[in-house]
Amino acid sequence: MVPHLFRSWLVLLAAFVAAGVAMGWASPAAAWSGAPVATCLKRVAPGDTPAAIFAHPHGFDCSGRERRWGAGDFWVLSARLPTEGGQRSLVRSASVYQEAATLYARGDDGRIARNAFDRHNAWQRLRIGAFFELPIPVADTRTVQLLWRVEGTTNTRGVVLNPRLLTVGEGQHDDLMLTAFYAGFAGLCLSLLLSNFALWRALRQGYHPYYCAMILSLLVYAASSSGWLGIVTGMDNNIRLKLNIALLGGAIISAIAFARVFLGGQMMPEAVRRLTQAAMVFLAGAVATYLIVWPHWPLAVDRLLLVAFSAALALVVPVLWGAWRARVPYARIFAIAWSAPITLAMLRIVQAAGWIGWSFWLDNSTLVSMALEASFSALAIAWRIKVVSEERDAAREKETLARMLADSDALTGLLNRRSFLREAIGDPAPRLLVLIDIDHFRRVNETLGHDGGDEVLRVFAAALREAAPAGALIARMGGEEFAILVPAHLTGLPEQVLDTIRGAQMPFDLKVTASIGSALGVIGTEADWVVLYREADRALYDAKRAGRDRVRWVKAA
Repeated sequence: MVPHLFRSWLVLLAAFVAAGVAMGWASPAAAWSGAPVATCLKRVAPGDTPAAIFAHPHGFDCSGRERRWGAGDFWVLSARLPTEGGQRSLVRSASVYQEAATLYARGDDGRIARNAFDRHNAWQRLRIGAFFELPIPVADTRTVQLLWRVEGTTNTRGVVLNPRLLTVGEGQHDDLMLTAFYAGFAGLCLSLLLSNFALWRALRQGYHPYYCAMILSLLVYAASSSGWLGIVTGMDNNIRLKLNIALLGGAIISAIAFARVFLGGQMMPEAVRRLTQAAMVFLAGAVATYLIVWPHWPLAVDRLLLVAFSAALALVVPVLWGAWRARVPYARIFAIAWSAPITLAMLRIVQAAGWIGWSFWLDNSTLVSMALEASFSALAIAWRIKVVSEERDAAREKETLARMLADSDALTGLLNRRSFLREAIGDPAPRLLVLIDIDHFRRVNETLGHDGGDEVLRVFAAALREAAPAGALIARMGGEEFAILVPAHLTGLPEQVLDTIRGAQMPFDLKVTASIGSALGVIGTEADWVVLYREADRALYDAKRAGRDRVRWVKAA
């Protein structure tokens, strides 16, 4: 089991490393419809006009390293569009933090048209996947070049990110693909959220609230980061982007809190627990700083977030190592579950630091990796519930066995006097009490010895079980005296017990007889028991005085 899990973990980890690297370095055009647009960048200078820029495109940086320019207002100029570009009437780019943007398009006849939006009405331009989509604003001519004027951008990821030219059909194809992607993730989150909320209500495990908080944060994060929340609510696009960070931070904090409770102190040393708590506080503080300060000092705040997320990620490694070393199956499943998010989060941090290019799938790898993590964690939760249930069942069996041993006679397995009285007293229904006493049991002990006498008692108890009906209370009251309690209408039981004892095969073919005394009454209270027992005991005494090996009722005494 352990080697298999380890091999599975390594295979899964290697697969996600390969997939993440592929997503990080793959050409955006390979994953999307349409034609990519190469762009160059320069800052807006006083007196700049679109016509002048189109006519004399000087001073542009075409290196692709846009982020080194920092925040501000920028011109972004495309290369000359390919011949088939005129057939594509839409241009899409990834959503970024900005105050406003204007798209200028120059036709082959020299005319320039514009299309503008700002942060407040950007939701009208959003498509699923959080892409800005603008119709190219040139009619009846072939578009030869595009120019964006972007105002108030923080430029922490780029100014115009991954622009592409599309036809209407290509745009609809991408929308359909992304809708299926996000809908699948949302369906998974909803199912995990509802099932684990129900489990929390039923089991009251301490880790379930944190797991549900993580899933809920991821669900809302998917709705926001996909652009869907902005589309349906008309939300300010910059607020939506800030909400993304808050929800992602909340999901990670909830995930760490879930791990702390789920693994417990045995699998997470105290030093690691303190560090994870510090990382959670640091991440919460960084997110709060971002929400309050942004967009001021964007580079410093962005680096603060990068350090906070990296610290939280780094501390997950010793947590998972402790879970793996615990050699507990559900803890190892938990470690496997977190291998995918860690791998992809490392690549995303590398992307955020600007060491690899932007990729939509890597940017949304949080959804994929956390979906896998949530699914595997759900499996770990189910496994832990199974383990806890088995441990609880075993404890209950031990408790039941201990109670049975405390309530039963060790030699015969019948109820002892204490448990017999506990079960008998309190029922107001009329019942029949049958007292049975082995005749001349002292002679049996003298003849067979104590071991032989014990065997006689066991055979005698078996005979009583055979004679008594289902549901009867049968007890060894002490020594060689036994009692049977049944409903009052079973008046033939004393004779049946006597016949069964006479026919029982005793050790060494020894002839063993018994005297039986019977009485009818109720045992609603302890005082009722004393009265009924005395009457049955008087009948038993009468049977012995009459010659033994017979039945007597209290009314005959």
